[in-house]
Amino acid sequence: MKANEVRALGIEEINRQLKDAYKELFELTLKSTTRQLANHREIPRVKKQIAVLKTILRERELSEK
Repeated sequence: MKANEVRALGIEEINRQLKDAYKELFELTLKSTTRQLANHREIPRVKKQIAVLKTILRERELSEK
């Protein structure tokens, strides 16, 4: 999901997606550890998605002040 698409979402939706992304990252890390992960490029993709979500949450937090 692109940053512009995330900006169109509400705070609750962003928080839900952030929670889901952390859960997915945990599962991918576990699969990587047990050598069951087929595509190792999924971990950086999820980390980038977490960074985008957290950045937009921070932008909104600063704009409220």
